[in-house]
Amino acid sequence: MAAAPKRRLSLRDVLTDGRIALMLPLGFSSGLPFLLVFSTLSAWLREAGISRTEIGMLSWVALAYSFKFLWAPIVDRYDVPGLANLLGRRRGWMMFAQIVTALGLVGIAVSDPQTSLSLTIASALLVAFASATQDVVVDGWRIDVASTERQGMMAASYQLGYRLALICAGAGALYIAEFVNWRSAYLAMAALMGVGLVGTLLAPRGNESAARERLPITAAIIEPLTDLFRRKGLILIPILILIACFRLPDFVAGVMANPLYIDLGFSKTDIANVSKLYGVWVGIIGAFAGGLALTRLGLWWTLLIGAVIAASSNLMFAWLAAEGARLDLLTLTISFDNFAAGFAGSALIAYMSGLTSPGFAATQYALLSSLYALPGKLIGGASGAVVDAYGYPLLFTATASIGIPLVILCFVVRRDTMETVEEKDETVEMTATPVGAGSRA
Repeated sequence: MAAAPKRRLSLRDVLTDGRIALMLPLGFSSGLPFLLVFSTLSAWLREAGISRTEIGMLSWVALAYSFKFLWAPIVDRYDVPGLANLLGRRRGWMMFAQIVTALGLVGIAVSDPQTSLSLTIASALLVAFASATQDVVVDGWRIDVASTERQGMMAASYQLGYRLALICAGAGALYIAEFVNWRSAYLAMAALMGVGLVGTLLAPRGNESAARERLPITAAIIEPLTDLFRRKGLILIPILILIACFRLPDFVAGVMANPLYIDLGFSKTDIANVSKLYGVWVGIIGAFAGGLALTRLGLWWTLLIGAVIAASSNLMFAWLAAEGARLDLLTLTISFDNFAAGFAGSALIAYMSGLTSPGFAATQYALLSSLYALPGKLIGGASGAVVDAYGYPLLFTATASIGIPLVILCFVVRRDTMETVEEKDETVEMTATPVGAGSRA
């Protein structure tokens, strides 16, 4: 007898899913440390009289976020002593990373950059590594506990929490430093890591029954790669190309957008109001729209739409560059671009999540997410030279044309995408623990 067709998720299903709500505090916990070891810390260091050369070198702590896939196998394969018995592997790692992040922020707070800069730097490195580890384990937990079509809304909720944390760690920390002092600002941020701890305690256990036996660390790194090749075969090549190029137009726009605004003559106030305030919320709306599209249209259609609108949004920048400093066109451009970026981001996160397999989720997702960011960073670094030689319109038109091969690649991987969603969702539905079980585990 033929299997009954799978019912599409309703809006009610999404709004009443506690796992989606839990991504809000977990996203907040992931986003909070980021600015605290970068721009916010840079402001403190410069105020303390630290040289710009030393401040610039401190930005190398960002390497922890770029190379987190190197220790992701540890998160997949090994337990945190003590915490794993109480919370399970994923939540044990989550709590451990959150506690270490909070301790690192306390370390920054009690240090004095003028007299103990080495302690400040060591604490910042600790925060960066612990925070990157938290990102790995939250991604692994998210993939374990929810089906592919729910991943878009999970990602959107995560992004909302992340953005709210950036406001706290950016403007919030600066306000506290201005009216009290820097030490109080960082102690307050350390206390806010408690939001993530609450989310961890409320989170249900994921699919840990599929965890592999312990292996030497070299095998733990290699086996997730061989698993991908074994399951996908040659179709993995267009899959990886699609992932690597999917957000390329967005990365280029991110590098050259602000120089374009300045060169056109927009004021910093206009840029801040439209791009940094209004645009952020449009991006969040786009992320939730992408998540909702996943529940109604399915993964492949959402991926295809995301590829088209994310690439074509760069045509708006080309139009803006040709028209000049028109505030209405700036608003329209940022609206289109941020909505498209949020929509495409939810689609890509869900797609990469569906490619992982139980027991390897954290490692494989860390590898795939590193892949999608790398080409954009490399090509984005050369975008300025292209503008100098040929101008803004050609750069943005050229990057928009990437949408053509992206659409072709979407059709190439269509069948595999459909099969992957069915297999992944069957696995998750059979193994996921109901929401609420986390507090009893």
